[in-house]
Amino acid sequence: MKISSIFGFAALLVASGALAEERPAPLKDAPGRATVENMCSGCHSLDYIRTNSPFMSRQAWTAEVNKMINAFGAPIQQNDAATIIEYLATNYGEK
Repeated sequence: MKISSIFGFAALLVASGALAEERPAPLKDAPGRATVENMCSGCHSLDYIRTNSPFMSRQAWTAEVNKMINAFGAPIQQNDAATIIEYLATNYGEK
């Protein structure tokens, strides 16, 4: 592929808005939201919450939070973990 073709394709993407900055949708306003935002957003996008939510039960959210703490070393205290799990299970858990 010619270099000019690559630059042309990139320009087309930019012009079409394909590379436009996306703004994440805010989390649901409910008790525990601030804790989730403060504790989770330091390591990853909060978009993962909405992406995974259709598949997550309380048990799955509990396992996910525990994985973040035990496997990835997230500095989350036990009381904050309980708040995070409650928020996620209540607002983004299986219906």
